[in-house]
Amino acid sequence: MEGTVSLASSMPSFPAWRKAQRSVGNGACVELARVNGMVAMRNSRDPDGPVLFYPPAEWHAFVRGAKAGEFDDLC
Repeated sequence: MEGTVSLASSMPSFPAWRKAQRSVGNGACVELARVNGMVAMRNSRDPDGPVLFYPPAEWHAFVRGAKAGEFDDLC
């Protein structure tokens, strides 16, 4: 997946950021939002920091791969 790093200042004022329901609140999470037709991802500990943007097709490919166990060897 190729993401584009951008500063949060170029984001819309109030994107609807969300974390996984299973997030335990320890700050080790990512948050996602839909921004200008892209999937935006940021570090929950640094909400004013860089944001990665992914086209929907790339994001869906990643999610499908994660569900299929393609990345299990990284843990």
